[in-house]
Amino acid sequence: MKSETRKIPAPAGKMKIVLLHPKDQKGLLPGILWIHGGGYMLGMAGIVHMSQGKKLAKEFGAVVVSPAYRLAWKAPYPAALEDCYMALLYMWEHAEELGIDRTKIIVGGESAGGGLAAALCLLAREKGKVPIVLQLPLYPMIDCFDTDSSKDNHGKVWNTKRNHWGWRHYLGSLYGSEAIPSYASPARETDFAGLPTCYTFVSKGEPFYEETLTYVKNLKGAGVQASVDIYPGNTHAFDMLCPWLKKSREAKRKLFQVYREWSVF
Repeated sequence: MKSETRKIPAPAGKMKIVLLHPKDQKGLLPGILWIHGGGYMLGMAGIVHMSQGKKLAKEFGAVVVSPAYRLAWKAPYPAALEDCYMALLYMWEHAEELGIDRTKIIVGGESAGGGLAAALCLLAREKGKVPIVLQLPLYPMIDCFDTDSSKDNHGKVWNTKRNHWGWRHYLGSLYGSEAIPSYASPARETDFAGLPTCYTFVSKGEPFYEETLTYVKNLKGAGVQASVDIYPGNTHAFDMLCPWLKKSREAKRKLFQVYREWSVF
């Protein structure tokens, strides 16, 4: 795929995006907004080159946009969500130039990127301008309160201590409040009706296991098509960090299978 960077308008000025598209693209393709992880504190747009978003685009054909949203140590909530929404609007408003089919817009990401993807679906539903047809929040960071799997968790890569660190900085003055908006922590949402079809996967021993399963359960309870696959182990983001493992290859295969079966692409 061909990769380029652009600067687009954003609330804090200009924001960099990484743009991936087929070298010899012909016609309009699905557009995937893929949001990097890092606990809302770390990471960069270029991580998209390691992501399942890029792999989907190469396998099925798509245009991928990865935003360099403001990290929480620079600006807490709602900065990152505002930046991601601007990237979504950019895809919508420049669809023809980018070669994106407006009826086939997908959002996804890993970890905190998955959390932002879920929050973006809520925000897009409220705004009513950009229709998202599929969400792929992989092992998403969506619950700012401890769950049975995120409390006292000593998993690899991400654990309870790091989770509290990430949420403390992302929520800023909201941290510890009982009135956390669902745009900040999508697990706080109570109305899941009308959200996009969702697929995700997660490790059973990692912090985000419970909140991932609860999110899928709530979507299904609201009549939204949603599914989750569970893999053994306690390594967060295992598919990115250990792509050679059998379970990583299986996670990729199942993601491709679901994308192929559920999409209208």
